[in-house]
Amino acid sequence: MDGNDHVAGDNMELLKELVSKLEHAFSDRLVSVILYGSAASPVHADRFSDLNVLCVLKQVMPQELVEGEPVLNWWRQKGHPWPLLMSEDEVHNSADCFPIEFHDMKERRRVLYGLDVIADLHVDMRNYRTQVEHELRSKLLRLRQQGASLLSQSDKLLVLCVDSVNTFCVLGRHALELDGKKPKSERRAVVRQLAEVLHADMTPFEILLDIREDKSAEAIDPGELFAQYLVCICRLITFVDGLDGQRE
Repeated sequence: MDGNDHVAGDNMELLKELVSKLEHAFSDRLVSVILYGSAASPVHADRFSDLNVLCVLKQVMPQELVEGEPVLNWWRQKGHPWPLLMSEDEVHNSADCFPIEFHDMKERRRVLYGLDVIADLHVDMRNYRTQVEHELRSKLLRLRQQGASLLSQSDKLLVLCVDSVNTFCVLGRHALELDGKKPKSERRAVVRQLAEVLHADMTPFEILLDIREDKSAEAIDPGELFAQYLVCICRLITFVDGLDGQRE
């Protein structure tokens, strides 16, 4: 855990516990555990950052899935995204298929255990713009589908929006990368950058981040917020669709 002093104290202890559980579950089959994304940023990390973890094993077979199930479920119950479980070969051979994820890891990561399997990895960026647009469009469709079934249930509709905002902030940061901008690490700074680049009012993102971070927010109509949120996402997709993005 050396070099992770910027990680919030509670999160650091939780990550240490995760590594201990993974060591116990997989023993000498555990190659690496890497924290990546905003929580691994040396510039900014707080208790609201998702703890995205890559767990690399020598192989990932049904036996490993069975043995890892208690650890992965425990981690998910703590409110964090499912760890990304991959074999060594998959890490080395998948960078061209997952440029968003591996680009994130190249930019912001902290090795919690074992080898830094990302250090010498080449990320093929030829499919980068396409993947960003695909992720934006597929997540928008999913948000619409789920939201359509919750329009009469304001509380659940609001939870749906709050749960999705971090993902769209991450994709917004990649949109800025595609445009040749240097995106900030902190989500709110990314939203402000997007507002400038898109010439759009990104207030719905700000409101959802306020709610996500337990900050006081004025009384809002979840239905109206949902509608405005969709407009912002559509503006972001149109922007990405207009970029060539074919850079190495």
